[in-house]
Amino acid sequence: MKNSDAMSLTAALLSATGSLVQDIHTGVVAHGYDDLRPTHGFVFTRLAPDGATVTDIAAHLGFTRQAASQIVDELERKGYVERRPHPDDARARLILLTDRGWRCARVAEAAAAEAVRPWVEMVGEQRLLALRDELVELAPAGPIRPSW
Repeated sequence: MKNSDAMSLTAALLSATGSLVQDIHTGVVAHGYDDLRPTHGFVFTRLAPDGATVTDIAAHLGFTRQAASQIVDELERKGYVERRPHPDDARARLILLTDRGWRCARVAEAAAAEAVRPWVEMVGEQRLLALRDELVELAPAGPIRPSW
């Protein structure tokens, strides 16, 4: 692949990613969750379905433990998460989504479906699912992180 082709592929993937993040966030805000930032959605993806520790969240986001703790504090103040004793580690606290957090997560899931609807209309569901499968093969296993 020529350098110019690699660069245009990179630009297209990053543009699509940025667009999806913004469209999902816009959908979440439109449903009344206007006290969140896009970064919070990346935290939610780590918390669902079974919760996580602050250390897990920090690793997931590529943040320091202190920065992750500040985000968790903020989400707790806003009623999206709660801290509970960790069932396997007496020194750790398990961060879990509250009912409000789960409602927001469901809204984000619906917003994601709405965000890709134009893509389905443009290229068809089968091609889009094939692209998804190929990207799953290409993408490194691991956390979904903000790209900024």
